[in-house]
Amino acid sequence: MPDAPIALLANPTAARGRHAGLLRAIAVALSSAGRPVRIMSAADRAAALAAVGTAVRDGVAALVVAGGDGTVHLGLQAVAGTGLPFGVVPAGSGNDFAEALGLPADPVRAAEGAARALAEGRTRAVDLARLTAADGAVTWFGAVLGAGFDSIVNERANRMRFPRGPSRYDIAIFAELVRLRPRRYTITLDGVVHELPAVLVAVGNTSSYGGGMRICPDADPTDGLLDVVLADPMSRWTLTRLKPRLATGAHVTHPLVHVFRAREVELAAEGITTYADGERVAALPVRILAVPAALNLLDSGPCTT
Repeated sequence: MPDAPIALLANPTAARGRHAGLLRAIAVALSSAGRPVRIMSAADRAAALAAVGTAVRDGVAALVVAGGDGTVHLGLQAVAGTGLPFGVVPAGSGNDFAEALGLPADPVRAAEGAARALAEGRTRAVDLARLTAADGAVTWFGAVLGAGFDSIVNERANRMRFPRGPSRYDIAIFAELVRLRPRRYTITLDGVVHELPAVLVAVGNTSSYGGGMRICPDADPTDGLLDVVLADPMSRWTLTRLKPRLATGAHVTHPLVHVFRAREVELAAEGITTYADGERVAALPVRILAVPAALNLLDSGPCTT
């Protein structure tokens, strides 16, 4: 519809509120597409999911999200597979999905680029991953799913009441390193079953998670495949030494780290809860399928710093 609005979902608490004052500027930049901008506010995750779902059903011209990977994750649940143009304004502490797709790093420039793309009808097709849990619930993700040491750390950190901020994760990492032990996984890659112990399992549609850790460095969100990275049982010392190499993706050259590619991945293990795009998703077992061209991304131009 020529007069359909742009729906904007913004997370004012992303990046600990660093970009909250830019919401008006982002909305003004989006309005340069010649359409009204409908800003959606949500008190919690459930309300945000309901808001984006309603917006898509109402027939908006595009859905744009302003926030980090968690906000992107919420938006994907509404637009995946619909063909509706989707814009990303990176404004979080972790913007791995936006960075992997080469989007502008500055929030206002990203919004301007999304507006130009919408006005010109310029989009590009991007793959997504579709996860099906044991109960049949479906969740889409755009970046990386963690199902090993990283997800165990997230579980501990989310249970902790104190301290707040990044130091909570540092404490959780230390606590789980002390308890480090391999888990027994059943991993099925395009129908081929592997039974093996591992300390780290990640499934990537794009390359990085956690604000720049390139866990799946060669993952390509346009190849119709998922990259699966596994780490064999290793000592606490080896895992600690391996962690800095995640920044460049050099960890995949370590003899205890293995990389696979598959269109369909099934994971099963006891006591593991998965996290995708930084969000808590489902306990194993899960089935993950690469869905080519599931996202119609507003092509807002090259990344700038």
